[in-house]
Amino acid sequence: MSSAQLTILGSGSALPTWQNSPSGQILTLCDKSFLIDCGEGVQITMRRLGVKTARLYSVFISHLHGDHCFGLIGLISTLSMMHRTQPLHIYAHRDLEKLLRPWLDYHCQELSYEVIFHHINPRKQEVIFEDRTVTVETIPLKHKVPTCGFLFTEHHRDSEPIKRYAYCSDTLFTEKIVPQLDGIDVLYHEATYTDEHEHRCKGTMHSTARQAATIATKAHARKLIIGHFSARVDDHELFLNEAQEVFPNTVMAVEGETIEL
Repeated sequence: MSSAQLTILGSGSALPTWQNSPSGQILTLCDKSFLIDCGEGVQITMRRLGVKTARLYSVFISHLHGDHCFGLIGLISTLSMMHRTQPLHIYAHRDLEKLLRPWLDYHCQELSYEVIFHHINPRKQEVIFEDRTVTVETIPLKHKVPTCGFLFTEHHRDSEPIKRYAYCSDTLFTEKIVPQLDGIDVLYHEATYTDEHEHRCKGTMHSTARQAATIATKAHARKLIIGHFSARVDDHELFLNEAQEVFPNTVMAVEGETIEL
């Protein structure tokens, strides 16, 4: 089995805190690095951790709330200053290109590489990337704007799946995603609130740690990672304890840590 790793670049929600930056992860599969979401400050964490940007294969943006994409234009500019030549592929809702194009035209007129946008429909489950070793498909989620998660499947050359990782970004609790996740090796599911603030979930369209653990249980997941923690809760052990009551093999997304998948 090949090495698969997940590096946490940001595990907070919309309001940055001294503990957490907004969302961002680096998934490494088959010697390719995939950036999943790119909140403000993600590139700083990448630099601090020594993430090799030369291996950055493509970027997947779950939705267009700022805490999931505000860091992208800065990263694009930095990669050019580092003399990147390989094209950067960005998979996101079509509006991301509309939003970034004026910034690219104004601030990044002389990029050393090409930025290629791939428009996706977050409301539809479909394969959006596939090569000989990795397949990526969307996981439709329920949030205030069109939002999807991403299911990464690593294959042998004979197409036999050997590793599956699912990233479920901002979403109201929904069991509709369970069939797609069935038997998942590692599931990341947002856990914005603890039980104390469950009443906020409907209005904000987020989930609790306990609800994330319920999804992991119903999906027969091997491991659950929770993140996207609300700034309302300083003690992150509360999230972990509530999730582990339902799904014992739960770990927290801790910024700067790398998790073997």
